[in-house]
Amino acid sequence: MKTQKLPVWKRHLPNIITWGRIAAIPAVMYFLYPSNHQDTQTELWADFWATTIFAVASISDFFDGYFARIFNVETRMGMFLDPVADKLLVTAALIMLIPLDRISPILVVLLLSRDLMINGLRAVAAGEKMTIQASWTAKWKTGAQMTGIPFIMKRALFDFNILTAGQVLLWVALILSVLSAFDYLKAFINRK
Repeated sequence: MKTQKLPVWKRHLPNIITWGRIAAIPAVMYFLYPSNHQDTQTELWADFWATTIFAVASISDFFDGYFARIFNVETRMGMFLDPVADKLLVTAALIMLIPLDRISPILVVLLLSRDLMINGLRAVAAGEKMTIQASWTAKWKTGAQMTGIPFIMKRALFDFNILTAGQVLLWVALILSVLSAFDYLKAFINRK
């Protein structure tokens, strides 16, 4: 039986979703910009929109991979672009939260340093025609970041202080970052 060719939109949907995540970054940055936090009312709305856009963009991370698998359209471009989109979104949010005094700059530097190190390692591996797949600890790290950051953006929900919960999740993400860095190093050292 002859297989039917997929419609164009199905072939490109995963990458479109990923590009949408990247396109959301300027909006998140705009709403986290310190001038949008001058008075309480403006700050509440800015936090609401930053949190909402970040959360929707984070959730889209599941859907691009899901559609790539069910439509069987996993591509090298998608494999490259998906983690880059995640890192760009998270990096932008973390940096924008520093001047709002909601996150420790030390934590941000540590998280971003690990990501730069792993990206360098992956680049060397790619030069050797090797792909290092994301480990489960790396996926959990990303999940902890993408859950913790909206908590830090919103700070309070129904009179509950979720800022502290978000900060704790990011410290957990740092621990997972270190563990996943060892996973990547081990995969790179044991390469064939």
